[in-house]
Amino acid sequence: MEWLHTIALGAALAWASGIRLYAVLFLAGVLAHFGYLVLPPALEVLQHPLVIGASGAMALGEFLADKVPGFDSIWDAVHTFIRVPAGAFLAAAALGEADPTWVAAAAIIGGAIASGAHLAKAGSRALINTSPEPFSNWTVSIAEDLIVPAGFLAAVKAPLAFLALLALFLIAVAWVLPKALRALKRVLAWLVDAGSANPSR
Repeated sequence: MEWLHTIALGAALAWASGIRLYAVLFLAGVLAHFGYLVLPPALEVLQHPLVIGASGAMALGEFLADKVPGFDSIWDAVHTFIRVPAGAFLAAAALGEADPTWVAAAAIIGGAIASGAHLAKAGSRALINTSPEPFSNWTVSIAEDLIVPAGFLAAVKAPLAFLALLALFLIAVAWVLPKALRALKRVLAWLVDAGSANPSR
């Protein structure tokens, strides 16, 4: 069943990359450093103390940035060009020295998983940020802080259960995301109309 753990690890890294890239790099590195997780050769660098320190510092920065309404959406926009390629790379690297065909397929699927997770996160946060109060933003951000380590640990300890939940997540994203984007478009159009009707003094 080693292949199941490998697939779950690659899928978990890709999924988590779309939500909290630096946190999952830090978590994987720490678990491997202390012997709780065996990383494939291509990812063993994550357990080096220097890499753990760098990913930990970036995870802290992302944790703080994600709590500032408005700035979190800017952070998400910039990280569109980081999270998705990172998810594709991590999913491919999780296969280690497998057949290049499988590695390429893993990269494609990993990129798609990371894209879905990132779009779900960024889209929902942009919609939430249209609300003037910060509490809903903070609630969702803290939920993301908790769900990423929980999901990653589930992939390590119960890979089949994680893959089943991931499939449900991706189905939900495919169903909800178009509706959320339409709702966000309506809200933005309303804000533009309201701004036009009430120009700045």
